[in-house]
Amino acid sequence: MTLFDELKARGLIAQMTDEEHIKELINNGKATFYIGFDCTADSLTAGHFMALTLMKRLQMAGNKPIALIGGGTTMIGDPSGRTDMRKMLSMEDINHNAECFKRQMERFIDFSDGKALMINNADWLLKLNYVDLLREVGACFSVNNMLRAECYKQRMEKGLSFLEFNYMIMQSYDFYYLFKNYNCNFQFGGDDQWSNMLGGTELIRRKLGQDAHAMTITLLTDSHGKKMGKTAGNAVWLDPNKTSPFDFYQYWRNVGDEDVLKCIRMLTFLPIEQIDEMGSWEGSKLNEAKEILAYELTQMVHGKKEADKAQEAAKALFAGGGSTENMPSTELSEADFTDGVISVIDLLTKSGLCATRSDARRLTDQGGCFVGDFKVPDFRYTVKKSEFGPDGLILKKGKKTYHKFLVK
Repeated sequence: MTLFDELKARGLIAQMTDEEHIKELINNGKATFYIGFDCTADSLTAGHFMALTLMKRLQMAGNKPIALIGGGTTMIGDPSGRTDMRKMLSMEDINHNAECFKRQMERFIDFSDGKALMINNADWLLKLNYVDLLREVGACFSVNNMLRAECYKQRMEKGLSFLEFNYMIMQSYDFYYLFKNYNCNFQFGGDDQWSNMLGGTELIRRKLGQDAHAMTITLLTDSHGKKMGKTAGNAVWLDPNKTSPFDFYQYWRNVGDEDVLKCIRMLTFLPIEQIDEMGSWEGSKLNEAKEILAYELTQMVHGKKEADKAQEAAKALFAGGGSTENMPSTELSEADFTDGVISVIDLLTKSGLCATRSDARRLTDQGGCFVGDFKVPDFRYTVKKSEFGPDGLILKKGKKTYHKFLVK
C-alpha cells in the first residue's frame, strides 16, 4: 500500500489540488511540506494531534516536514471557524507559546540532520513594509473571491475586522516565502484552511509561474459533527501540567462507540489490517478498542511509562483492580478545613473538576457529583476530615471523571 493509499484508507484526505502530482510527490518522498501552528496558547491540544501524526507519517516515508510556528500570523488571528475575534496576545506571550510548541513537537518529529525544519513566520512577516506588501501581493487577491471564502463566512455574520481580513494574505505569503526560500512545494492543513491554502498556491502561480500543491485533512469530529479534543468546555492539552496523562487517557477511553474505530484509524499507527479486523467488534470488545486507542495515544504524547500508569489507574477505577496511586490527586492541609469539614464546592474547584464555584454548584444541584459512591444531594454538602482515609477520598464528576484527595 502506498502512502497516499494509506492516508485515504485512514480517512484523512479531504480536499487536494492535483491528485496525480500529489501521489507522485508523497509516495516517492519528494514533498517538502509545511503545516502552520499559530501560538494562541502555551500548549498544543488534541486538535493539533492529527496534524502532528500526519507530519510523522509523511516523514517516515521520506518527505521533509516544516513545522511553521505562527509567531507572525498569531499577531493577526485566524478567523476560520470563529464567530468572534480571537484574543489579542502580546509578543512576549506569543514567543513564550512558541517555545512551548517547539518542545512538544520534538516528541513527534525528528529534527536531526536536516530531516525537518522548525521555522517562525515572525522572522519575515514582522519585517514587511505594508505598502510594499500591498504592491507586491495585493494585486494577486480578489476581494470578491476572498469574501466568498468559507473561512470568513461565520465572521461576516457578526462583523469581520480588517485585521482578520488580512489573515488569508499573511498565510498565503507564508507559502510563497517558503516556496522561494526553502523549496517547500506542499502545504497541509485542516479542512477549514482550504481557502487560505488555495490563496498560497495561487500567489505562487501568479508571482513565480510555478505550481505548488495543497491538501487538507479531515477535521476530527464525533458522530454529531462536533470537533473532538474538548471536554467540559475545555481543551484537551498535550502539556501534562494542563491535562494530566490520566485525564488524557480517560478522554480517549471515553469516546463514543461510534467514534472509536475512526479515531484509531486516523490517529494511531496501528496497521490498517489490524484496524479492519476491529470493524466487527461489538459490546465489550468495543471497550477493548477504546483501551487500545487511549493507550496508543497516551504513549505517543507522554511516553510508555505514563501510559502504563494511566492504564493501571483506569483499571483501578473501572475494572475493580489495580492501584489508585496514579490517579490525579490534590493534597489538602489543615488550613483547607473549617471546623473539621470542607465543602464539596471547595473540593470541586481545588481539583479543577469545575472551573468556578458557579460551575460546581450547578454540577452538584444537577446530581452530577459523587463522594465515593455517594451522590451529593446539593451544593451545601460538606465532607468531614475524618472521612479522608489513609488512601484518600475519591471525588467523582459524572460517571467517568475521578479525582483523589489526600490529607497531609
